[in-house]
Amino acid sequence: MRVGAKLLLLCLCAAAGLYAQSGDLQKIMKERGLSERDVLAAAKTYTPSGMKDKYYAFSSGGQSGQVIVYGIPSMRILKYIGVFTPEPWQGYGYDEESKKILENANIRGKQVTWGDSHHPNFSEKNGEYTGDFLFINDKANPRIAVIDLKTFETVQIAVNPVFKNTHGSSFVTPNTEYILDAAQLAAPLEDDYVPIEAYEDKFRGGVTMWKFDYSKGRIDEKNSFTLELPPYMQDLSDAGKGPSFGWAFTNSFNSEMYTGGLERGLPPFEAGMSRNDVDFLQVYNWQILEKLSKDPKSYKIINGHKVITIEAAVKANALFLIPEPKSPHGVDVTPDGKFIIVGGKLDSHESVYDFAKIKKLIDAKEFALKDAYGIPILDLQKSLYGQVELGLGPLHTTFDAVDGIAYTSLYVDSQIVKWNYRDLKVLDRVNVNYNIGHLDSIEGKSVKPIGKYAIALDKLSIDRFLSVGPLHPQNHQLIDITSPKMEVIYDMPIPLGEPHDMVSISADKIKPVKTLQMGTDSRSGGRHEGMTLAGQERIERSGNQVKVYMTAIRSHLNPEHITVNKGDEVTIYITNLERAVDETHGFGISGLNIHASIEPGKTVSVKFKADKEGVYPYYCTEFCSALHLEMMGYLYVKDPNKKYPDYKAAAISKLSKADLEKEYQKIVATNSATDGVIQSVVGFLQKNGYEKYPAVKQNVEDAFVQYGNIKDTKAKADAAYKKGDINQAILWEMQVWQYMVKTADVGLRAKAQLEREIATPMNAAAKSGEEAFHAGGCSGCHVVGQVSSGPDLTGVLLRHENGEKFVYDFIISPEKYYNNPYIDAMIKAFNLRMPNQNMKPKEVKDIIEYLKWVDENAGI
Repeated sequence: MRVGAKLLLLCLCAAAGLYAQSGDLQKIMKERGLSERDVLAAAKTYTPSGMKDKYYAFSSGGQSGQVIVYGIPSMRILKYIGVFTPEPWQGYGYDEESKKILENANIRGKQVTWGDSHHPNFSEKNGEYTGDFLFINDKANPRIAVIDLKTFETVQIAVNPVFKNTHGSSFVTPNTEYILDAAQLAAPLEDDYVPIEAYEDKFRGGVTMWKFDYSKGRIDEKNSFTLELPPYMQDLSDAGKGPSFGWAFTNSFNSEMYTGGLERGLPPFEAGMSRNDVDFLQVYNWQILEKLSKDPKSYKIINGHKVITIEAAVKANALFLIPEPKSPHGVDVTPDGKFIIVGGKLDSHESVYDFAKIKKLIDAKEFALKDAYGIPILDLQKSLYGQVELGLGPLHTTFDAVDGIAYTSLYVDSQIVKWNYRDLKVLDRVNVNYNIGHLDSIEGKSVKPIGKYAIALDKLSIDRFLSVGPLHPQNHQLIDITSPKMEVIYDMPIPLGEPHDMVSISADKIKPVKTLQMGTDSRSGGRHEGMTLAGQERIERSGNQVKVYMTAIRSHLNPEHITVNKGDEVTIYITNLERAVDETHGFGISGLNIHASIEPGKTVSVKFKADKEGVYPYYCTEFCSALHLEMMGYLYVKDPNKKYPDYKAAAISKLSKADLEKEYQKIVATNSATDGVIQSVVGFLQKNGYEKYPAVKQNVEDAFVQYGNIKDTKAKADAAYKKGDINQAILWEMQVWQYMVKTADVGLRAKAQLEREIATPMNAAAKSGEEAFHAGGCSGCHVVGQVSSGPDLTGVLLRHENGEKFVYDFIISPEKYYNNPYIDAMIKAFNLRMPNQNMKPKEVKDIIEYLKWVDENAGI
């Protein structure tokens, strides 16, 4: 074993406190066939439990239509973000809020259920990644999505109104003024039929510049526009920076404008499209184009969208062409903005264009010639800084923190080449497995690359992993680029679509929220119309429209029973009352294709037509607590035109005469007790002048209407009992009870309203405390004035010595008190532990002020 290897083993053993066990490490290496290089690679990527990665990677999910998030250097997958396709775990595409996003992304009214996500990119400020937003395009369907990185959720999808597909997206200008979205497969910009014979006249390419409103975090579709381009098959783009700020660059292929025709005996597209020695790099000034988009003479309206014509762009000196190596794929502006690097798939050279030379030619109007559409063409050699031969199939380039150092992927050679674009010298190359497409280095496309690692996105994995059938995973390979010699240190199979491209960012730039403000609609960022706090749970009906206002908290959904009629349109709003981090609840209704994921503080809605009668269980789909399985309920759908058996009445009819008498006396006693409650409420209302308060008065009058039905019904019950028909008497007494329950329900609401009217006015802190009490989920277990899932909090400040401090400390850190004898007794009595709801100190102090107000008004 080499000296370096022995030193490595000693260092590894020492780091783990295993001097005495170094033999064990060597034994394991021998048993598994590991070299010292393997062990070193493992040490570079191994991330112990609890230790977090330094960098995030955001990869496209290809044909899954999603985004994959993983950590670097651990290469552990952290999340799939639903973007262009439904994602059931997160309820994306199932709850109404996310369905609306997908429905707004329909293509010309056609529902699209798949996407081909391609190029993710971060929002930028001064050319640096900000980590606020992620953008990604759908190549299959011309769409671009905005992902809010506070929630890692898709918040907008904009549909391109003039392109049929877009590959060269989503590249941003240095301050995220615009998102560049280039067409690839040329097609008519209108939606009309046009034969292929009219290709040069009617087919077009282009670049859409989506205006981004950073303060709102949304694309401003109204102020977006498209630059019309010839049908050259636009490919990738990049925006200028520094000296090239205000300009953008989009390469293309098929300068031949070949249209194929295998079915007619003609050579295929691939033959005709690669005939010319060069294609065109399109150079355009988006700042000038922005001004043209405000001049009606410079654009035409197609499908309600502004399209700046080729003629207008050329006339304004905003559009130029430069020859580039044939069939190019990548175009990348260097971090300093001075050079533009282009690789041609069918050329072994990498071309470095000098923006200063380009600008000088443009300013001098020194053009070699014009293309068929009147666009000025700059001389290739006069635009070049130089070329360097890298190998076969150069595609994409990323950059290092060291000035002048670039890394380029070679598709045919299955390599990454490290080279210096200032000296035009190759420095190193490393083999990857296999057929690399895109690559990235940490923040490699920003003005301040970090470097450290390169990530190869390989199209094939062939023999790298266990076989899973003929469809193999693709391979992301992590490469250490900190030394003069690059080294592959991790292979990571990606089993979700074709992960086409990726971007990476320092973890400290991402600031996701851990919980949401109570009642948040995470897709809009505002308060949800269906926000429901504890105590506000209810079912409302208007005709055949039923709205259910539900809450979720460990470990129950409220309400637990919902009855609707067949044909009803049902909307269920669910608010997660948790404040504890990671206490997500799910909501699923068996058999109805209904699912939602509700993170702490979030409100979502699900909507469906109850078109089949039956009993449908619903439950929390996210394992959230020891009593998760008990977190359930039932939806009952009944046919209003059918008569169902009265199962309770049937059970009563089977009772003996003695049992019937017992049941009758029980119901009479219950009704008498209920009437006592009603009379008590009425007495309170009358004593405190309810009629002076209009809202209270309205509820009292509604209660009296219900109570007025009792007299006649009671008389029928008494008559039946007198005749000896005890069964009939029971049924009428049960109807009396129904009227009493309705009376008591409205009356108690009126009493609660009146209590608030006559109670001591709350100070500002107590008002804030009441809001925090409900928004923080406290009222999910505690009901002031009565025992519920938890103890009544009336007088809680008097139950302990120095009660205010005890309550404050207990709310801040309840787990510290689980072994306290008093708290332990409460836990056993209610079979529930008080969770840590992560209350802020001010919120807890305000809650204590609210509890003082409760005690002050307890006599009411």
